[in-house]
Amino acid sequence: MIIIKNEIQIEGIKKSCQLASETLKYTSKFIKPGISTQALNDVAHQYIVSHNAIPAPLNYNGFPKSICTSVNSTVCHGIPSEKEILKNGDIINIDITTILDNYYGDVSATYAVGTIDDKTKQLIEVVKKSLDKSISCLAPNKYLNDCVGKIIEPFVKQYGYSVVKELGGHGVGIDFHEDPFVYHFDNGQKDVLLKPGMIFTIEPMINECHDWRIKLDKYDGWTIHSASGCLSAQFEHTILITKTGYKVLTTI
Repeated sequence: MIIIKNEIQIEGIKKSCQLASETLKYTSKFIKPGISTQALNDVAHQYIVSHNAIPAPLNYNGFPKSICTSVNSTVCHGIPSEKEILKNGDIINIDITTILDNYYGDVSATYAVGTIDDKTKQLIEVVKKSLDKSISCLAPNKYLNDCVGKIIEPFVKQYGYSVVKELGGHGVGIDFHEDPFVYHFDNGQKDVLLKPGMIFTIEPMINECHDWRIKLDKYDGWTIHSASGCLSAQFEHTILITKTGYKVLTTI
């Protein structure tokens, strides 16, 4: 069941989203060759708790860290580690979800580590643009698939990229994961009619190759990699459907 948020709930979710985006912006300043993903986790954790909030991923279904750090061919749910040291030319997605006064805010972005080549720059730019194009379509009485899957998939395919299909966005705000599930590819359906008060994430996970398949790390049970080992990038915003259009709650 999709929860239509009331004004009090919307205000609380906005504040949590603002904190999430501020945490992401702050943490991203520490991204550089030679830093560990654990160090980035520690920076984000301290920032969140110092603002009287809770990092939502920590202990969520057993997840051991406060943020997700997904490097290069890791699609999502990368676990920060002291042993994972960023090097020049890497890319990293940092995914932040905060709980502030029992409300959730969710955001992520992909960053370059040091200097990256033009091909990798294009991947990051295209994924971000695909999200922006999708968001700009949103409005009440439109269908979710028309604004997300039907826009993101054909756009990224022009560059030889593929949309990860097993994973998607989700409703958020009162809980970490709510209805609806947000497909980033065309599911061929008139699925969800958008209404004011809906809040959900759009978070396209795009593989640089034609192979959209993924594989779960058999050792940690969390980390998801591109099956072919090609690079993967992701951007995510939490969005509110308003009476006249939309509002991005997690501006970075």
